[in-house]
Order: sequence, then structure tokens, then C-alpha cells
Amino acid sequence: MPSMTEAASIASSAATSPMILADDIHKRFGSHEVLKGVSLTLAKGEVIAVIGPSGSGKSTFLRCLNHLETIDAGRIDIEGDTLAANDAQGRARYVADAEVRRICARMGMVFQHFNLFPHLTVLQNVVEAPITVKGIKREAILPKAEELLRKVGLLDKRDAYPSRLSGGQKQRVAIARALAMEPDIMLFDEPTSALDPELTGEVLRTMRQLADEHMTMLVVTHEMGFAREVADRFIFMDAGEIVEMGAPRQFFEAPQHQRTKLFLEKIL
Repeated sequence: MPSMTEAASIASSAATSPMILADDIHKRFGSHEVLKGVSLTLAKGEVIAVIGPSGSGKSTFLRCLNHLETIDAGRIDIEGDTLAANDAQGRARYVADAEVRRICARMGMVFQHFNLFPHLTVLQNVVEAPITVKGIKREAILPKAEELLRKVGLLDKRDAYPSRLSGGQKQRVAIARALAMEPDIMLFDEPTSALDPELTGEVLRTMRQLADEHMTMLVVTHEMGFAREVADRFIFMDAGEIVEMGAPRQFFEAPQHQRTKLFLEKIL
């Protein structure tokens, strides 16, 4: 049993651990190396925007963080707990499956294409995971689910099916569904890229509210205006690497790398 001093040190270390630590992440699909040594730390309450051209590895990186894809080499820690780390041969090894599920449950993810269950109502979509994954009683999760739908402005759609919703409404339901699992970290993979421009604003308002509430967020996005408003840091990825990282003002006004400058000239 640790002494009081050791216990205090452990508690202090846990309190200061980054929410996400990704170190030297490598990922291949066949002979194609998609991630080439990507490293990142995300602090509690921080919002990081990840930008870059299509095919740069942004979405793959997010999917590796929550185990939707497995890495070939590197280390991933979530809130101080190791999800994967290299063995003696330099190959990534994951912790036991039950531990993977426990660690990954701390992260909610919102995808580009909503991924709602079409045969379930809006409310059923939100309560499904807490009931089936966490074993929470339906009557216990219903008030929280309704509050989340109120938060995203869709309580009046609680009994509607996804086919009756606009794209923006579907994405806001997807956000409420992720929040219903009470994650400590939210990952967003281009959440507005499948939406018509007039529907984008309602999703960004919901995400802006989360940022205002100090939710820890890693956001892959092309919405530069929104990202400049809410992000604490920007990361530019290209060809499977993080080319540049910095605070918004420095990133946009004085980028250090030519690849970053060329990309920003195209999109701004």
C-alpha cells in the first residue's frame, strides 16, 4: 500500500496527465503508411483543431485514438491510462479487451455521416448506448437524454425517426448520443462536411456551446471561422505527418512551414 506521500504523488500525477497522449503513432494500410510518427498531447479543457488536405491522415488519427483502427507502432495514453504501447520489437500492443473498452468509453466520437440507427427514434438513438453498454436502466437515463436533446435544440423531435430529420438535426442528435455516455473527451471527425452550408451553423452552435463549457475536444474540420473562434491550438497535417502546430494567431498570421502557407492560401 503506498504511503501518504506516494499517494499524493500518484494523485498529483493523475491530475496533471494529459487527457490524450499520442506518441510516435504509425499506421499502415497494406504498403501505404498513413500515419508517419504522429505525436500529440491534449490537455483537460483544451480544444484542438486538426486541419489539412484530404488524405493527410486526420480521420485515421482520430479513429486510432478510440480504437476504431489499431496502430502498428507508438503509444496512446488516455487520461494517464495506457491503451497501447510498443513491445520489445517496437510493435504496438494493446491492453486487454475489457481495459480497452473501459478506456475508450471516456471518449465520445461524432462522425461525418451521423451513423444514427434508422429504425430507432431520436430518443431511442440517444438512450441505446447507455442502456446496452453501461447497463443503465431506461427510466434512469431518460431524463438525461431529454435534457441533452433540449441542449441541442431537438427535444420536440424526440419521437421522430432519423428519416424525418435534416442533416443538421441528425448531426445534433449524434452529438447528444455521444454526450449521453458522459465522455471526458469529444472527438469530431469533420462533423459538418456532409451538410449543406445552411445547416452547418446549427451544428457549429452546439459545438461552440460545448467549447464554452470547457469540454475537451479534438476536432477535424474545414470550418476555419469556427475553429479560429474556439480552438486553443491548430494542427496542420499533411502526408501522414504533423507539419505545424500553434496558437491560432501565430498559425494563421505567421505560419512557419511552406506546406502550411500553401494550404492556408488555398482555403482562406
